[in-house]
Amino acid sequence: MSHNHSHHHHHKELQGKNLLISIFLNILITAAQIVGGFMSGSLALLSDALHNFSDVVSLVISYIANRLGRRAASSRRTFGYKRAEIIAAFVNSASLIVVAVLLIKEAVERFLEPQQIGSVMVIVLSLLGILANGFSVWLLRSTAEGNMNMRSAYLHLFTDMLASVAVLVGGLLMYFFGWYWIDPLLTILIGLYLIYMGYDLLKSSTRVLMLFTPDSIKVQEIVASISAMEPIKNVHHVHIWQLNEDEVHLEAHIDFQEDILLSEFDRILCDIEAKVHNEFGINHVNIQPEFGKCDSKQVIVQD
Repeated sequence: MSHNHSHHHHHKELQGKNLLISIFLNILITAAQIVGGFMSGSLALLSDALHNFSDVVSLVISYIANRLGRRAASSRRTFGYKRAEIIAAFVNSASLIVVAVLLIKEAVERFLEPQQIGSVMVIVLSLLGILANGFSVWLLRSTAEGNMNMRSAYLHLFTDMLASVAVLVGGLLMYFFGWYWIDPLLTILIGLYLIYMGYDLLKSSTRVLMLFTPDSIKVQEIVASISAMEPIKNVHHVHIWQLNEDEVHLEAHIDFQEDILLSEFDRILCDIEAKVHNEFGINHVNIQPEFGKCDSKQVIVQD
């Protein structure tokens, strides 16, 4: 167990280091694009700068959550800060959608009144954005798969890299063909893509924060699997929730057919823990044993 803990801690430290590098890169990009956006008059470049600024904020939130997630549990915080990264994912995905809506609103107004834009500066700064965000995306890619917090940071950076590519294409079209209407059109497309990417993560993090049962787990299948064991009479008052990316908890009352010894219950409990872990991926089990108790025997009970 100590080896796993050490590996997990090292993984968290690597995530934090990569986030710090990405934060500094995005601060540089944001500053350059804000100045360049005002000088060139490009809304797409300013929208990319706004998105980059939201990246900086989201990456700082992710970094703080990453640091908090390493703290040990205490008597006042018995779960520690294990929910910190889920909260960060929720805030980041929500901010992604808000930024997208603001971009679309500004783009629609600009689309109705296209303006001439300094396309050379747009091309140069979008190339800078592609390189810097591309490097950040590469840094975070390996840690984005199994962690909502890192995935939210990765999505911010990945969508911003795509936005910079779109801005580059727009800059080239404006330079060679004078199509200035392409600037607000690209901004609208970028905004719609941000909403699409942010919604799924917002939904996932909300489900965890609301203590919903994970989508992959079927409560009735778990109840049937445990109820088939001897000498269990029924399983009721079931709660299943996800604490964070790594922990799924099961809490239930189990009614026994016989008044068994505590040592016998311990043996059955070990079998239940192994069964639900191997079959359903649940790694924390809290069982309340009962014999002839007068309470509700419904699987789901509103406390």
